[in-house]
Amino acid sequence: MMDLLGQTAPVDADLIKDATEATFMTDVVEASQTIPVIVDFWAPWCGPCKTLGPQLEEAVRAAGGAVKMVKINVDEAQGIAGQLQIQSIPTVYAFHKGQPVDGFQGAVPQSELNAFVDRVVQAGGGTTPADDLNAAVEAAEEMLTAGDAADAVQTFAAIVEEDENHAGAYGGLVRAYIALDDLDQAEAILNGAPVEISTSPELEAAAAQLELARQAAGAGPVDDLQKAVAADENNHQARFDLAQALHANGDAEGAVDQLLELFRRDKEWNDGAAKTQLFTVFDALKPNDPVAMNGRRKLSSMIFA
Repeated sequence: MMDLLGQTAPVDADLIKDATEATFMTDVVEASQTIPVIVDFWAPWCGPCKTLGPQLEEAVRAAGGAVKMVKINVDEAQGIAGQLQIQSIPTVYAFHKGQPVDGFQGAVPQSELNAFVDRVVQAGGGTTPADDLNAAVEAAEEMLTAGDAADAVQTFAAIVEEDENHAGAYGGLVRAYIALDDLDQAEAILNGAPVEISTSPELEAAAAQLELARQAAGAGPVDDLQKAVAADENNHQARFDLAQALHANGDAEGAVDQLLELFRRDKEWNDGAAKTQLFTVFDALKPNDPVAMNGRRKLSSMIFA
């Protein structure tokens, strides 16, 4: 069975199994030579074990076959429990290359179980489904950068179908539709984002890009606006329109320069429109973009001067 990213779903019977003292060498020591094996030591009378076991199974299944799980009833495998010095249960050990590499005792929250499984996968040199999705996002971003927005849309959409709360993929899907000049679809996707990621930096950046893209549709000719500003340096509307036109033509740095100059001349013009527009431009850029970093620094110096 294949998922949307072309990965084969593991067979659950091989992924999670019960083991005994007789099968410990085969199911744990030998099996861990190729794939890490997590061993859950439990007993029927152990209350916390009844909670931990299913939660651990869920985390192992979510790892997509990068790790296996073996369950051992300590009442029936006292020899193994003694060799590994199991003092209390539940106790969980992770084996790699036949040796214990990680573990914990007692019941822990699901988030800690997930983090534990991720560590075990990484210790074994494998990747988790989250790693694979992030790699797919990087590939889609490369498509978008290369101008192949249509393929980027398909890849981002497949990732979102796998994980609707992946903010990077969701934001990328919005930006890909912007690149295709399908602004209505971009807005529909943005408005339909799950509440859990609606305020994420990735979606805020996509929202800023969408706003700037809509502004670009009504931007005037750069040459005419430059002449208007040169003729009257205090023509604030012309300077603001020039900044929009420059950004629409791919000159984010020029747009920022004009907006900073407008802010310097009149901070309160049009209800602080220059500052608002600057923040929109900054949000649309990557946080480490030199234009955003330098622009934010200059704006801060003006605000607190």
